[in-house]
Amino acid sequence: MNDRVTLSVQEGIADVRLARPDKMNAIDPAMFEGIGATIDALADRTDIRCVVLSGEGRGFCAGLDMESMARGGSGTSHERNAQGSILPQHVTWGWRQLPMPVIAAVHGVAFGGGFQIMSGADIRIAAPATRFAIRETHWGLVPDMAGFPIWRGLVRDDVLRELVYTAREFDAAEALAQGFVTRLADDPLAEALALARTIAARSPHAIRGAKRLLNMAHDADPLTMLKAETEEQLKVIGKPNMMEAVAANMAKRPAVFVD
Repeated sequence: MNDRVTLSVQEGIADVRLARPDKMNAIDPAMFEGIGATIDALADRTDIRCVVLSGEGRGFCAGLDMESMARGGSGTSHERNAQGSILPQHVTWGWRQLPMPVIAAVHGVAFGGGFQIMSGADIRIAAPATRFAIRETHWGLVPDMAGFPIWRGLVRDDVLRELVYTAREFDAAEALAQGFVTRLADDPLAEALALARTIAARSPHAIRGAKRLLNMAHDADPLTMLKAETEEQLKVIGKPNMMEAVAANMAKRPAVFVD
């Protein structure tokens, strides 16, 4: 990637970390490029069963590096990728579109662009002391990093409007109550890695099929969803990983799946 993001893989789990701790992982053009490149590198890897996304240092991500933005904006192209995203959207939307689940471990702060990047994860685990904000209007901007198509499936419309219009900070308890985070943990990274190991122990084909269905669930009509459920089931039923899951459960042993 680059010096803004680190990636390591162990036992089918990709450990991705925003690595600009001296700036609380604030997003500059290099951070946009690093996150986008990391997502792209993960997209075609069949050996990765789960991703854990976190930030090094005192916070997950403080949002846009406003000094960098003042000198020339995001410095990114407005060319759209195959998913319809430009790069500042891809760094959020891309996590949701990865074939494997993504778990965000959040601590310190998740402001503005950092809040949107966190939102792209399938599951979000936060430390109780974390502070959050949809911060863009504070700087005279609008949220434009794919937050809106994700938030509409998480929180009530009026709650979202109030937080966007005011740009106010809110705590982890409110974030949990409103649906922005999945649960709280004193050590969110350890919790996220433990959850990733649980997910990685399931059939990867079943998990990926379930994520495809979950990504459709908010927008697709019921008849489309019924057809998609059947299609995904036919991809796994009677196949080696499904038979291994049955055999392992019957024998009360860990399953050994193929990717």
